[in-house]
Amino acid sequence: MNFHIPTSQIFIPDGHPLPDALSRTTHMGIGAHQDDLEIMAIDGILACFGHDDRWFTGVTVTDGRGSPRAGLYAETSNEEMRQIRILEQKKAAMIGEYAAQVFLDYPSAAVKDGGDERPVEDLAQLLLLARPRIVYTHNLADKHDTHIGVALKVIAAIRSLPADARPQKLYGCEVWRDLDWLVEGDKVAFDVSGAENLQAALVGVFDSQISGGKRYDLATLGRRRANATYHASHATDESTGAVFAMDLTPLIADASLDVADYVQAHIERFAQDVRDRISRMNV
Repeated sequence: MNFHIPTSQIFIPDGHPLPDALSRTTHMGIGAHQDDLEIMAIDGILACFGHDDRWFTGVTVTDGRGSPRAGLYAETSNEEMRQIRILEQKKAAMIGEYAAQVFLDYPSAAVKDGGDERPVEDLAQLLLLARPRIVYTHNLADKHDTHIGVALKVIAAIRSLPADARPQKLYGCEVWRDLDWLVEGDKVAFDVSGAENLQAALVGVFDSQISGGKRYDLATLGRRRANATYHASHATDESTGAVFAMDLTPLIADASLDVADYVQAHIERFAQDVRDRISRMNV
């Protein structure tokens, strides 16, 4: 494949030859940074793990150079950190038995630049070959600019494809903002109760982030358990882990929809729900 960044690469954990390794993809996660996939796209990873008829492909858009670092990694240069994070992501792909792990290797600035079409073109090329049925990316209410940039590039890439080549579903998932605030009609809840050992291993492999100062391993698994418990106020727990997502499928089914307006409508429904709840009981 001819990606724009010369240092981009595709890692195939089981050594399956291209392009067949990608064309077997059924679920795809497209994240900004190394470890985003294991946090937000765990539904797809678990759905495919151990199945010959379902395959997860991961796509990491940025190079990881700007990662925070401390402890063992405090003196690590940007290039050294890039190499470390690529290796960690490859380890996760091995553990999760991904069909492929793609590194587009863009600087964050390129992703946050609305006028830079290169990531859109690379993603479109990849999606056209892989033809995933389900795609997971960042939610549009995330508070990390690079995450929002990636989500917008993903939407633009899918919209550029012929209608029959687009995925059936696009989900925006939790990383740098929970989605428990979504009203029930807007909230997609994935049950991720199973394989807690696998989930822990997938997040735990990113040592440069965890021992470098961010306990993503504890926070991620804790959020999933909390989501499961707090999902329904008047029912006992039906699962031990849940991941919430925003359904972005309408944005790829109808390219005329304004992205900002689509998210704003979710926020307004939440605001109205709060107002209605107070009004019903206010004397």
